[in-house]
Parts: sequence; C-alpha cells; structure tokens
Amino acid sequence: MLATRIRQKDGIFYFISYPAQDLLRKVRFVSRFYGEGEQIEPSTVAENDEVGQFISKIERNDKAFQRQLSRAKVKAITNFYETAVSQPPIPGTILLFTHEQLRFRALPTSEEVGHLEEPSGKYLVIDGQHRLAALHFYAHDRPNDAATIHIPCVLFDGRSEDFATEMFVIINSTPTRISKSHLVDLYERVSWASPEKKFAAKLVTLLYESDDSPLRYRINRLGGRSRQEKWILQSELFNEMHKIVETHRSLFEKRWQLKTDRAYPLIRDYLKAVREVMEPVWGKNDRFMFTRDVTLKALIRVFGDLLESLPIFKAWETERSPHAFHKTLAGWPELAKEFRTEGFYERFPAKGQLERVRRIHTRLSDALK
Repeated sequence: MLATRIRQKDGIFYFISYPAQDLLRKVRFVSRFYGEGEQIEPSTVAENDEVGQFISKIERNDKAFQRQLSRAKVKAITNFYETAVSQPPIPGTILLFTHEQLRFRALPTSEEVGHLEEPSGKYLVIDGQHRLAALHFYAHDRPNDAATIHIPCVLFDGRSEDFATEMFVIINSTPTRISKSHLVDLYERVSWASPEKKFAAKLVTLLYESDDSPLRYRINRLGGRSRQEKWILQSELFNEMHKIVETHRSLFEKRWQLKTDRAYPLIRDYLKAVREVMEPVWGKNDRFMFTRDVTLKALIRVFGDLLESLPIFKAWETERSPHAFHKTLAGWPELAKEFRTEGFYERFPAKGQLERVRRIHTRLSDALK
C-alpha cells in the first residue's frame, strides 16, 4: 500500500489513505458495537496483549461507552455518513497500531513516499473505533457508497505496548472523550499484571511523589498535579525499572521480597549521588541534556549494572547513604561538557532514541571508577 513516512524527532510513523472495505477487513474491535438489528462482536483479546486488554477495560467500564450510549453514538455517526455529501464523512484520521515492524520501500522520486507492507495480523485501533464501527454498518447497508470512501489513517508500527497505551491515554483524556474521572492511567494498567510489574510501577510512583526523591514531580504522570517541568514519561521510566527488576529478579525477591519500602532507598540514594556528583548540570535542562529522558534512561541502566557489583552493594548496605556511590561515580564530572545541549546530538549520533540511550549508557559506564 502507498504511504507517506513522517519523521518527528526520533519517531517514525505513516500516513495512509485506506480504502474503507480494505481497512474494515484489517481492524479488530475490542468492544461490542450495535447497529440497526446488527452488532459487532468484540474480538478475543489475548492475555498477553496488554494494549488490547487496557483499551477494552476502559471502553467497557467507562460510562461514556456503556451499551445505550455506544449505540446512540454509533447511530449518530452512521446517520452523518448517510447525509454527508459535499462534506467528507471522515475528515479526521484514524490511529492504528501494530506491534509488527513493517517494511517501507521509498519511491525513486521521494524518500518519504513509498510502499508499506501490511501486517500479517490485524490493526489495533488506538483512536476511531466508533467511527469505524459506524462505517461497518454503513458499508453493510450501502456497500457501493462505502466503496468510494478512503479513510485517512496514521499508523504506528513496531512500537512497545507502553507507547500504544500512552498514546491512547493522551488522546482520550480530553473532556470530549473519556472523562478523566474514569480514565485508568498507565500505573493502574501495569498494576493488573505480574508482581514484578506491580513492584516496578510502585517504585516509579515513589520516585514521583516522595519528598526525598531527586525525581519528585519531574516524572510526567497523567493526572499529576504538579506544574513543574517534566523530564521523563512515566511509561519510559517504568519500562527501564521493570527491565532491571526482571534481570535481577532473585535479588529483589530474596533480599527485599518485592517490597518497595525496602528497595526504594537504594534507587533513591543512587540518584541522590548522581545529583550530588553532577550538580553543575543536574536540572539545567535549558543548557544541558543530563536530566532529559534519554540520559535518565541511561542512568537507570547504569544503576542496573551496579547491582551486579557486590562491593558497591555491600558499601551501600553498610552506609545507607548516597556516599556509597560517590567513589564509583567520581569520573562523571569530567563528562559534564559532553551533555551540553548545543551539539549533544552530534556527540551522541544515533538513528533513533534507543540507539542514543545505548550510546549514553556506554559512555557513562566507561567512565565509572
């Protein structure tokens, strides 16, 4: 299919003009929708499909999507499709997601326009399920008219589940869609999952709200009250913490029994030590990139590396203070100039954020004493 590749910072996604009938065959609905004497049954959502589970729980629980309101909304949209003539029936984009990494072949005449392969599975609809449900009923009654409709779609591929969920939350957190009082944010989503995910999510919450945390109010939590400058998304920090917990599961389970009140002081003191050692650049985000998301993720990965160092770990258990990390981090101040905002992306060149985080992680690790 023909698509336009769009680049924004480190992100890449695609714009597609999708024929209505082709799109309807490729999407799956995670909620039940009703038409005149017909209904769309929700597709089965696998237990390991966290994005589908998340969206279905919100749409089945939120008052705006209960059966009667959903029926009325779909009916109203279907009626609009029937009456719209000169005005386009679907002028706004449908947001689609697939975890598959799709291959894009640019045209000889343009680097950003080309052929994009379709996924082997079906798309998950991040935004637009009601519009597509109405289109389904419209196409059932007026197939010839529906055949003339092309749907503007934005497609995200090959991204993490946290990315898709965060996108859904952001889009649906306005008063015209899911009300905030019924919105389940990312922390509540992961708290439904494994003990390790619950543990990692609670650590992130403590880093956000504890008055002794170097990241207090700097984590972008949806619904957070603080208006302070945010440094990193909750989902990104959670993802890094969860990887550490999974990698060092025996340590967190045997020594701390997955109790956050026992493990939190360690990550807190590590971050305090980083703040003290790198005080000239900590929080100076107008001139330095040290407390931006890419560096913070690299810092968390260094913390995971340090968990493998028994002397450092024992030193902290003896002192129970940031000073246990000072000697190890003593070489970092020499790197401060490398984190200047000006020229930062040239000093840490990368094709995307993942590679840039790896480069920063390697640089910081190499400078450990």
